[in-house]
Amino acid sequence: MPSQDLETRYIAARAIAQEVGEMALDYFRSWADLTVEIKGHQDFVSEADRNVELAVRAKLARAFPDDGIVGEEGAAVLGTSGYTWVIDPVDGTTNFINGIAQWCVILACVFQGQVVIGVVHDPVHNELHHAVLGGGAFCNDRAIRCSPKTSLQEGSLGVGFSGRTHGDGIQRLAALCGAAGTMFWRNGSGGLSLAYVASGRILGYVEEHMNAWDFMAGHLLVSEAAGIIEPVDIEHALVHGGRVVVASAGVYDATKALAEAAFS
Repeated sequence: MPSQDLETRYIAARAIAQEVGEMALDYFRSWADLTVEIKGHQDFVSEADRNVELAVRAKLARAFPDDGIVGEEGAAVLGTSGYTWVIDPVDGTTNFINGIAQWCVILACVFQGQVVIGVVHDPVHNELHHAVLGGGAFCNDRAIRCSPKTSLQEGSLGVGFSGRTHGDGIQRLAALCGAAGTMFWRNGSGGLSLAYVASGRILGYVEEHMNAWDFMAGHLLVSEAAGIIEPVDIEHALVHGGRVVVASAGVYDATKALAEAAFS
């Protein structure tokens, strides 16, 4: 059972994700009118990203003033409690600013080098994926588990691409997926894709590099849903991000082999 401190944060994380999810959804309904800036190649930020993150930070600061916060758009806040929140206000911004309903709000919480809370909220479809360390994974109130399938040919493998990496790796990965007989699937939101692995919709997910706020919540969801994740150094990833390879237990080895071949 989680400690009282952790349980309090778990309850708050779910509530905050739903509250700011409604705020983000209001922006999404007027996506054509958003003010958008370009940060880099295929890297955008909208007024929704900034304002939703400000709202998340304010709610966390009121509830847990001694906690640290690391987010995509704002400066890191050092805490004294040992808990650090890792947040992405809108994961899948390119989708969001083009009216594509594949995006999510992400909150994770790290304590003593472990991800202890993970929340991936899809306001469009009213799906709140969430997990606390040792407590299982859920979509809304329903327990979820990774797919029981044992072959990549039985489903789809999620793939991601970041402008921070060269295109060679994802091109090799797509070709290798085809040769392995699996469908490579990309929806433009790594956080949502990881939640889909946890709920058994896709078999696994591979991306050469993801930022901490994009993958830490999903990592916990997959591991709590009886999947397997490639280990990462959490403290290092908070600053530098890292490679992400996750899959259901029956196809993890095959998924890891594809990643190794693609990104060698």
